[in-house]
Amino acid sequence: MSDLDPHPEEALCEAGPCPGPVTEFFPAREVPLGGVRGVFVERVLPQRDLPTVGAWCFLDHFGSPTVTKTGASPDIDPHPHIGLQTVTWPFDGRIRHRDSVGSDVEIEPGQLNLMTSGRGIAHSEYKVAGAHSGHGLQLWIALPGDRTGIEPHFEQHRELPVYATPGVRAIVLIGSLGAHTSPAIAYTPLVGADVRIEPGTETTLPLEPGFEYAVLVIEGEVTVAGAEVGAGPLLYLGTERTELPLSSANGAHFALIGGEPFGEDLVMWWNFVGRSHEDIVTARNDWENRNIERFADIAGHPPEQRIPAPPLPGLHLKPRKRRIGPART
Repeated sequence: MSDLDPHPEEALCEAGPCPGPVTEFFPAREVPLGGVRGVFVERVLPQRDLPTVGAWCFLDHFGSPTVTKTGASPDIDPHPHIGLQTVTWPFDGRIRHRDSVGSDVEIEPGQLNLMTSGRGIAHSEYKVAGAHSGHGLQLWIALPGDRTGIEPHFEQHRELPVYATPGVRAIVLIGSLGAHTSPAIAYTPLVGADVRIEPGTETTLPLEPGFEYAVLVIEGEVTVAGAEVGAGPLLYLGTERTELPLSSANGAHFALIGGEPFGEDLVMWWNFVGRSHEDIVTARNDWENRNIERFADIAGHPPEQRIPAPPLPGLHLKPRKRRIGPART
């Protein structure tokens, strides 16, 4: 899954102050992939007032049962990325991933799929014939400035560590949770975990006080740091927490993301994460002009299958700053 909005906004995301512990809800918005006839997803990052959580800068829930609009699951033709890592975590369904560094794999439930774009990569995503339409999460991680020019690469991890305590099982996708560290390569201190809590459980998860965190409920209801959370919105938890109180009467499934607050300003537009408007213009021109040194062709895809880049906005937009208000539930 990627950002295929034909008229994407350009967002300059400025680094902001650490807010301390908060409980702030941010609503999901329904976004079409593959145009107006495409499948709709729920997008909870970026938000106008919360562009990042740590280095996490994008979060889609595809196949969400709370999406009100329908559409056929699209096959997504070759398109480019720079300056980020894509994290694909399916709950069901299968997707064929092909990219310009030679990867050709099926993405299946229980496997972490991590693509690092670095200076530039192209990839495609096709539904596997006969498989379910799919349900899962697609996330982006912004690369720090000193890593934006690294060589692109792809990883698939079939065995991931599990943090377990009575009533809770958390698969550590990337980064560390407690003493459990994922083998996936991370370029900033962060964590992403898939958490299931059993009915009647009351417990805590260990946190890093220097991280900021957020929770997205996939299914069920859970009380997180005193806030009751159901499927749909993102609950932002701020910083300065050493543990996360959890309880659930009937059980729940949720994602936990967090990391050190990202100390760099970002310009995000279409499928690009850069540091300036000029970074975006150069990447778009390289894609449109078929600069194969930066965006190589993908085996099995003729050049005419490449998705054209949308037109750039006519003006620079003003900085999109974090505006985290007082704690509320």
